[in-house]
Order: sequence, then C-alpha cells, then structure tokens
Amino acid sequence: MFNWLKTTILMAAIVALFGAIGMAIGGKQGMLLALALGGAMNFFAYWFSDKMVLKMYNAQEVDAASSPYLYNMVRELTQRAGLPMPRVYLIDEAQPNAFATGRNPEHAAVAATRGILQLLSERELRGVMAHELAHVRHRDILISTIAATMAGAISMLANFAMFFGGRDSEGRPANPLASILVMFLAPLAAALIQMAISRAREFEADRGGAEISGDPNALADALAKIDAYARGIPMYTAEAHPETAQMMIMNPLSGNGIKSLFSTHPATEERIARLRALARGAY
Repeated sequence: MFNWLKTTILMAAIVALFGAIGMAIGGKQGMLLALALGGAMNFFAYWFSDKMVLKMYNAQEVDAASSPYLYNMVRELTQRAGLPMPRVYLIDEAQPNAFATGRNPEHAAVAATRGILQLLSERELRGVMAHELAHVRHRDILISTIAATMAGAISMLANFAMFFGGRDSEGRPANPLASILVMFLAPLAAALIQMAISRAREFEADRGGAEISGDPNALADALAKIDAYARGIPMYTAEAHPETAQMMIMNPLSGNGIKSLFSTHPATEERIARLRALARGAY
C-alpha cells in the first residue's frame, strides 16, 4: 500500500514538473498542453515502461533451454520467495550488473548482463538475483521503472525550453534566462526524485535478497566484486540514458562530470557492512 502511495506521489510530482516546464515554454496554453502530455506519459509509463527499458538495453528473453543456468537459478529463488515466475532476460553487456522491472509481481522481469554471469560464482549470482526478486516482492519495480521513463521524458521536454524560449500568459516572449534555468532544473528535480526513492529501497532489497537466498555474505561478496569491476567497464546504454541507472543493482555510470551528482545508490561499503552484520545476526 505504501509503495502505491509513493508511486502516486511520484506521478503527480512529475505531472507538476511537466506543467512548470510547459508554462516556461508556452505560458498558460503550454502548461495545459504539458499537463495533458504528462498524464498521457503516466499512462504509457504504467503499462509499457518495462518493455521500453528492456528494449533500450536490447535484452533478450531466455528460458530453460536457451539459458538453463540463469533461468533455473531464478526459478529456484522465485519458489523460495513465494513469487510468480518472472520473465528472465540476458543483456549482452560486459559490465556486471542486473535489474528488475515490471508493474507488479505478476508482470515482472529480471535481467542480468553477460558480464555478471562471467564474473560471479554461482553462490554470489544467487545473492544478486535474490536481491532483484526482493525488489519484485517489495513492489519497487513499478516506481523505479516509471521514474526512469518519466525522468527521461522530462529531460527531453526541458530541452525544448532552450530552442523555443519562454512565453508569458499572453504569449509574449519571456525572459530567456527562465528557459535556461528550467532546462537545467527540471532534470535535476527528476534526478532528486529518483535519489529519494532509490537509496532506502536498495538497503531493503539487500536485506530481502539475503533472506530469500539465505546467505547475506554471498550478496556482500557479489557487491564487492561488482563494485571493483563495474567502474572500469563502461555501459554505453546507461551512459546515454542515465535516468535508468537507479534500476541497477550497482550504479553503472562512469561518474564523470555532472553525472557524479546524480548517484542513486548508497555507498557500496555501507551496503556490504549491513549485510555482514546481518550474517552475524547483529543487524
């Protein structure tokens, strides 16, 4: 119920941002048009954002015949978690990473890169996939996927302010400085929304994943390995679409320039420390 409330607040906040950008671009008429567009985008995001993100990463669905190692592992963990079997996807990326998406546990998908399958041991990979299934069980997947889709749309809409300039309520040209500010502040606001929903849920998914796998140290070991390797291996799709970074188990961005301000994940060291404490029964 709480995640539904968070999702509703997020969608309302994004529509409000659309309206503010529309006002800067085209005055009252621009605001009304942007509000209508924001509502339509919310509808699209709810029903189709998972498919769009999977297509963006060129994820290929696998089954027990095409990828028995990954598929059977997810199936076993799904049974332990008491969840419906999600669709399973493989992403042809060298960077070790994984994410879950979908609008609810009945329409969920989990995806892993080839890099993470090559890097981690079976025990460590079980910890990672259990983490992703914890996101499914906690119903985090809808809000994170909507955030990724809508933040990208807001960034695109804000860019129009630079090209078309602001208009006042009577259609006269407004101060162009306002359009420039909107172009920078709207994506920042969208990033802050993502940060607010991402950090706490990663800790909860770590805890839930440890419970599902029954091995907190396995996930801790996996996070240490992923953190060490992911920094040196670029994921170009994530770099081109940084709004999707918050969906991953580990921040996939290089961290150069302004992207370093938009980190959506808690410190890996703190995540590992909490998992170690959980393994000792001290958390």
